[in-house]
Amino acid sequence: MFKKITFKVTFVVSILLLVVVGVGAWFINAQEGRSLEKQLRERGRIESIIGAKIVGRILEEAIDNGVFTLNEAFDTEYEEIPGFDPPKYHTKYDFYLDKAILDLQEEFFKDPSITAAIAVDRNGYLPTHNMRYQQPITGDVEKDRLGNHTKQVFNDPIGIKAAQNRQEGFLQFYQRGEGDVTWDIASPIMVKGKHWGNFRIGFSLLRTNEEKASLRNTLLLTLAAILVAAIIVITAGIKFALSPLEKLTQQVLDLADGQIEEPIVAKTDDEIGHMAKALERLRISLRAAMNRLRKKTDL
Repeated sequence: MFKKITFKVTFVVSILLLVVVGVGAWFINAQEGRSLEKQLRERGRIESIIGAKIVGRILEEAIDNGVFTLNEAFDTEYEEIPGFDPPKYHTKYDFYLDKAILDLQEEFFKDPSITAAIAVDRNGYLPTHNMRYQQPITGDVEKDRLGNHTKQVFNDPIGIKAAQNRQEGFLQFYQRGEGDVTWDIASPIMVKGKHWGNFRIGFSLLRTNEEKASLRNTLLLTLAAILVAAIIVITAGIKFALSPLEKLTQQVLDLADGQIEEPIVAKTDDEIGHMAKALERLRISLRAAMNRLRKKTDL
């Protein structure tokens, strides 16, 4: 009986502990996941602001140094470059940005979560793409279309919203591939007080999701170890706490077999102790009754 009670109590406590630990694990994982995404968004916001300010300064310095005029910096008479689909364009300033901002944009890839770091004008025209997206022209139309995206106009719904954005850290997201959600974070580029375009940072959530999965797995393993250790400790604790009941059970069985001379001593002041006192009174009553019965029998 004792073993059954120990098992039942341990089982119930373990189930309750499992529920509490499970809810705690879910809450912690959700909180950490939101924290990771918040940190990523803030990092992207800061990086887009930095990129926008630097590109704006580069354009202003070029104007001040006579490389091109203010009007030429805002040139939107895009001159189509023959032989490309989708089309590519030259502007009066793109030749300069090819030299001035390419290395700057590449610096952002030190952050492994970044998929793109680009400056676009208000119409979505991208004068200088990242090196990974401007592979050498091969003459193969399909290969060049996939490998070289520089000097194109990105006026899709997400692209045009990013290009015309006036808010620092403007966030959009889209699906790049199966299971890979990308954040597009844009901040406005100002040139001589006028809105030139935006600096766009592309953030892949694939790495973040991998970090969240790794965190979840580590958390689950840790909590599983804690749960197993807790069950072992709880089992030992319950067994220790119920050890007086084991002895009391044996004394009750002895009493039922007629062994009424052994006193039942209450060693605790809890329910088991109260039960022991009640059984001791019962033992005394039984012994007295049996003594009276023996006396009558002797007569």
